[in-house]
Amino acid sequence: MSKLDGNERWKSKMLLTEHQEQYESRNKKMPSGRITTEELTLIRDSIMLPHMLTMSSKSLQEVQRSTNLFKRFFEQMIQMIMDSITQDLNKIHRELRQRNIKIYDDEMSDGIIYHRYFCRGYEDRFGIVREVLRSEISVRMAKYARSVLVSAGMSDSKLN
Repeated sequence: MSKLDGNERWKSKMLLTEHQEQYESRNKKMPSGRITTEELTLIRDSIMLPHMLTMSSKSLQEVQRSTNLFKRFFEQMIQMIMDSITQDLNKIHRELRQRNIKIYDDEMSDGIIYHRYFCRGYEDRFGIVREVLRSEISVRMAKYARSVLVSAGMSDSKLN
């Protein structure tokens, strides 16, 4: 028991934000140079989301050229999906910058897309199979479409 425990004046301590951050960063264990699974997920998403934007952009152009009765609705929906993807991509890029991770395009061989990355002085290659990327993109596109429809007022029960 310290001398200050009985003193009511010390029950509510005020701490400036920068002092709190310094204290937490001093006690926080710094990650090693090796990459974590969470960071690998960020890298995968930073590779996948630009492909999704390209696909959405092509779909938007196709819809704009069509004479479909619901053309305006589809244009708005695709644009909302593209906005959501762009927001997520910006968050991922910000997170990668904070973690000091840089990703570079590399090559594609035997149906595997490789990207080099640098993480806290550690260099490696990240590879993803095209078929896995396609299936993940289709799942993710469905999630984005569902979130757009839910935000537009459709209930989840109507979407199933």
